[in-house]
Amino acid sequence: FVWLVPFLLSIAVPASHLFAESKGQKKKHARAVTPRREQSLTNIPLPIGHEAKGLVLPDFDGEGHLRGKFEAGTARRIDQQHIGFQHLKITTFTPESQPDLQIDLQTSVLDLKTRILSSQERTTIQRADFNLAGDSVQFDTNTRTGRLIGNVKMVITDRSHLTGKTNE
Repeated sequence: FVWLVPFLLSIAVPASHLFAESKGQKKKHARAVTPRREQSLTNIPLPIGHEAKGLVLPDFDGEGHLRGKFEAGTARRIDQQHIGFQHLKITTFTPESQPDLQIDLQTSVLDLKTRILSSQERTTIQRADFNLAGDSVQFDTNTRTGRLIGNVKMVITDRSHLTGKTNE
């Protein structure tokens, strides 16, 4: 028994040191894993010339509320300031986080500096009360405003949202 006590103490002291060290490491690790900046339209992690398939990018406002979601079939970094998208579907959200608009673009380019998305191909915009299409589009992701150009067609599917009155 006399030789067992020093042996157990020799194991317990280094083990307590290891536990204390692991707690300290956990604290350091917890600080190091602070919430990092979310992936968004301003920090797309795609090197120049590389392509990503199935890229989904959230778009947050300054207060952290989700403004939109970009879902691209493929995305390619053209240069430092431009990202090209194929088969892009954008969903915008209301301030209450409800889906608002759905924008479908075949081929488009996002200017990361101005945050303007443009396409020279037919684009459709849908909302619960209308469908809108045009030959080309420029969409400002900051202000959430856009401009359709050429052969623009709008179909209103529910007038009550536009007039505030119900159909009788």
